[in-house]
Amino acid sequence: MIKNETTEQLTEYVTVVIGAQLFGLPIARVQDVFVPDRLTRVPLAPPEVAGILNLRGRIVTAIDMRRRLDLGKRDDAQPPMAIGIEYRGESYGLLVDTVGEVMKLPNRACEIRPANLDPRIARVASGVIRLDGQLLVVLDVDRVLDMKNDAVAA
Repeated sequence: MIKNETTEQLTEYVTVVIGAQLFGLPIARVQDVFVPDRLTRVPLAPPEVAGILNLRGRIVTAIDMRRRLDLGKRDDAQPPMAIGIEYRGESYGLLVDTVGEVMKLPNRACEIRPANLDPRIARVASGVIRLDGQLLVVLDVDRVLDMKNDAVAA
């Protein structure tokens, strides 16, 4: 039997860049892509919580992915983009440097996290996909937003 692309399992990823690293979020988890406006700081919040904002009547908690992954400060010359995610009934906006394209990739291309993957990234990655000259790190959205376990581990 000849295997064709219609029978192959594919997943669509929204690609983003954080620092110099390319990441992919499963499109099934993404609700919005937007430019955050008027962030309100939250006193005593963890450092990765950039603040809250109002997005079409919803209160959204903005998570600074550079802080979350300990990748240094953002260049303020370019405003961040945000990926809207729903997690445990709450709305979140993951602040990223840039949003790229949507890629449809075969599930078999996703490999387990390599042992030499930076530990800051490995803790929130569900796998990696090798692209031409680049490594796409697939983010596990639940791990990204489960900040309580990181606080216990620290």
